[in-house]
Amino acid sequence: MGQVIVAIGGRNYPLSCRDGDEPHLTALAAGIAAKADVLTGQLGQMSEARLLLMAALMIADELHEAKQGHFGKAPTDPRLTALLARAEALAAKLEG
Repeated sequence: MGQVIVAIGGRNYPLSCRDGDEPHLTALAAGIAAKADVLTGQLGQMSEARLLLMAALMIADELHEAKQGHFGKAPTDPRLTALLARAEALAAKLEG
């Protein structure tokens, strides 16, 4: 099983993934880190949970816009579908 450590909002997160998925997961995390950096620059420091929730909402909004551009079809790539489900679960957990 693959392992990566990603940094988001000044904090390191060790993650497990399938062997060979390390570069993909690292790239995804870099995108989230970039969103977190923008949010911190615009809104200032916030709690870890709020920062990750706000970044997830920004990404969900981008995904929503992308779906609209594809005539409202759900994503067909199973990796994207799984990522969306994980993001929604994370957002629900942070809200709860």
